[in-house]
Amino acid sequence: MRSKYSVKLKTIAEEHELTPLHVSKDYDTAVLTTADVNRPAMQLTGFYNYFDPRRLQIIGRVESTYLDTLSHEERLEAFDRFMGYDISALVICHNAAAFPECIEMAEKYDRNVFQTAEDTSDFLADVITTLHNYLAPRMTTHGGLIEIYGEGVLLIGDSGIGKSETALELVKRGHRLVADDAVEIKRVDKDTLVGSAPEIIRYYMELRGIGVINVRHIYGVGAVKPENNIDVVVKMEKWQEGKAYDRLGLSNETMDILGVQLPLVTIPVTPGRNLAVIMELAAMNNRQKKMGFNAAETLAAEHDRAIDNGGM
Repeated sequence: MRSKYSVKLKTIAEEHELTPLHVSKDYDTAVLTTADVNRPAMQLTGFYNYFDPRRLQIIGRVESTYLDTLSHEERLEAFDRFMGYDISALVICHNAAAFPECIEMAEKYDRNVFQTAEDTSDFLADVITTLHNYLAPRMTTHGGLIEIYGEGVLLIGDSGIGKSETALELVKRGHRLVADDAVEIKRVDKDTLVGSAPEIIRYYMELRGIGVINVRHIYGVGAVKPENNIDVVVKMEKWQEGKAYDRLGLSNETMDILGVQLPLVTIPVTPGRNLAVIMELAAMNNRQKKMGFNAAETLAAEHDRAIDNGGM
């Protein structure tokens, strides 16, 4: 499916160390807009129904072996038809030699052709992952992201509620800052969100009364992380008298972000509460739930059993 985002073809070629055999005049500005790729075996035989030239085209041993069975005239005709479409690029795997007819038609139609030493399956897996990362649906939200005991905790709440101060205390306790104030979120697959900071404010934190600090410079590289999965959302809000807050943890609230349902924990903020410790507990409790243990459900089950046995 076509994404509203794009990545330069040159970026993909450089990251995967592709060897250019022919590049188009617009190579420096050419972009990819879909994470889907295609092995053009059917197209090289002449079948072009449902063919999408925007996809990265990849030739492996199967396609190369088939082309080797053709005569010069048949290969020329096959590549003439193929390159006649406005393909984004063609990558030949296993360092297989490009057929002269391929290069001839690439020059004729000004198409991008590359070569890689990687195995076809390995290259497919690697490049699809890269494309999904660059073209993933994304959004930016106000909040902070901290890695706590391996869990990505997204802190949200009204401005001035104490998100940055809590994040700083967590960093002092040995956890790692990913983002403060603004979090860029990408959905890299159907149920995985990855968060990072906008590059211009990466590792910076604003504290009222102090100003802006660079966490990496003050606490060291071990106190920061460029990106992290988001596993749980913690919403900080001012204590509201009369509001019924979940005291057992049986409600299992969730928050929808880019179509992914994440566990949501609401923490009421009052003077004297040690919010950093509460955030640590929220992270550890979420991890326990993912491992199959829910303390609230276990307590409720034991309570029910005690009632059934006449113990209460």
